[in-house]
Amino acid sequence: MTDIIHLLPDSVANQIAAGEVVQRPASALKELLENSIDAGATEVTVIIREAGKSLIQVVDNGCGMSERDARMCFERHATSKITKADDLLAIRTLGFRGEALASIASVARVELMTRRIGDEIGSRVVVEGTELKSQTPVSCPTGTSVSVKNLFFNVPARRNFLKSNTLELKYILEEFFRIALVNPAVAFALYNQDKILHRLPHGKLKQRIINLFGASYGQKLVPLEQNTDLVNLSGFIGKPEFAKKTKGEQYFFTNGRYMRSPYLHHAVENAFRELISPDAFPSYFIFMEVDPTTIDVNIHPTKTEINFQDFKSIYSILFAAVKLAIGKFTLSPRIDFEVEPSMDPPPLPTGTPVRQPAITINADYNPFDTKGKNRFRVETPADVQKDALHHFYHETTEGAPVTQKQELISDAAKATASEQFNYFQLNNTFLVTHTRRGVVVIDQQHAHERILYERFLNTVSRPDHSRQQLLIPVTLRLNSDDLQLLEGWKDYFSDVGFEISAFGRDSILVSAVPVDSASTDPKNMIESLLESIKTALPDNKSSRQQILARSLAKRSAIRRGKKLEPAEIRSIIENLMACHVPDLSPEGKPTLLVLSFDDLMLKFRY
Repeated sequence: MTDIIHLLPDSVANQIAAGEVVQRPASALKELLENSIDAGATEVTVIIREAGKSLIQVVDNGCGMSERDARMCFERHATSKITKADDLLAIRTLGFRGEALASIASVARVELMTRRIGDEIGSRVVVEGTELKSQTPVSCPTGTSVSVKNLFFNVPARRNFLKSNTLELKYILEEFFRIALVNPAVAFALYNQDKILHRLPHGKLKQRIINLFGASYGQKLVPLEQNTDLVNLSGFIGKPEFAKKTKGEQYFFTNGRYMRSPYLHHAVENAFRELISPDAFPSYFIFMEVDPTTIDVNIHPTKTEINFQDFKSIYSILFAAVKLAIGKFTLSPRIDFEVEPSMDPPPLPTGTPVRQPAITINADYNPFDTKGKNRFRVETPADVQKDALHHFYHETTEGAPVTQKQELISDAAKATASEQFNYFQLNNTFLVTHTRRGVVVIDQQHAHERILYERFLNTVSRPDHSRQQLLIPVTLRLNSDDLQLLEGWKDYFSDVGFEISAFGRDSILVSAVPVDSASTDPKNMIESLLESIKTALPDNKSSRQQILARSLAKRSAIRRGKKLEPAEIRSIIENLMACHVPDLSPEGKPTLLVLSFDDLMLKFRY
């Protein structure tokens, strides 16, 4: 028999490594940026085309490489950071395993140009799919330029699994923000499709946060500082009143390295408990300095997870430090001398027209016509209501045999049309009514969610008729990730009744909202919707209109514990019985409980 075990070719081994290190264009950008920071660069320029699928270029003014190093850096496990195993316990640099460039070059066409400060001439190296194409002398500036072209050109299956350009650009921005935040002394520039997205000058951490997230953050941040023998903490946290409904502004850094840690995130959330609503997320930019021998940064290929020897103690210190920072900021106002005048909000881009505020007037509106109206706006005109009830009754009672529950719901639908329709509210949570065959108990929140969900879906074909113009348009500042997400969903927001337009580089202007959500704060509503969209994106079973309508209904519905007027109770019951699916909320939770008189008699053992 012949031997069956053999060594993999280097090209195959590198592609396997690339599957762990280079998952998408953002992963390649992260590795290149970390190399630039390790090289001592003070200025870094990033150029992106087609969300990194066709080009990722990183240009820095770092130390550069010699002719031999320019070739050796593409070899697997070639590194200048460690020489022995003990060095792994004292890592202070970002890249150290020597897999990044080798992995990237195995799945892309890579061109590297580099020159050291003392050299007169630089080196140009071209590698394509692990194969060295050329190495020639070249005249180039001091530092290094790496161009990654046609990522995954030789692994079409991997390229087909990449997401849309909008989503891939979102991931790229996430990695860019992480590197830029932890290195405020380094100037960065980011270009996408030859347009500047971010230009970040040298500065301090607070200025960097303001440059990335907006000038308003100058008033939202509270400094955090705590030094102990185990860990030194520094950075900023957001004031409780500015907590957002969306994630994305929570950052942990350890020894200059971004990390994810749900455990430590829980410590921060615990410190904010009772200060913010349960569905809000605090902002924080927290930096930790620890002894490198007490952590392990080599537990994950992307190096975004870190093991601490004493996680529990760090949790307690972090919790106490955040609580102390929150308490301090409420004691006395402070004047911020660090923010430069250049940090003021920038003017509108050149060519942006300045429009005079306008108010759209509904000439048919009569404030004295209150017939059939209530503050929840859940009623339909009488004729539509009767048609819907008739439609529901016949669909339920005709055709296939109906269940006892369906019969009771059908009875309730017919009962609402009569003048002897009786109902009341129980514990400010449940609505109770009865029919000739039983009792119906309705959850007022779930019921209202179902009513609004179907209402919002029905407005898709006529959004202009279900849109409430705001007297004063609301300006909302969003981070780059949320702006990119909103841009992809802008048409769907318009379908359900929103009127949103761009307002400057990182802001939007909300001029109208859906009628049934007019009483909700537009800012919190849009932030909540964006967070719901992020959560729902992996679910391909629902259309975008359904995702948005479901989220909007949940945010706009009345809550349990709300006392309702008799007209409001009747309105919710009538509208629920007119829904196509009256017994389930948009999330599949029951809206009502039906008890037949026969069941009640059995309970009392008649």
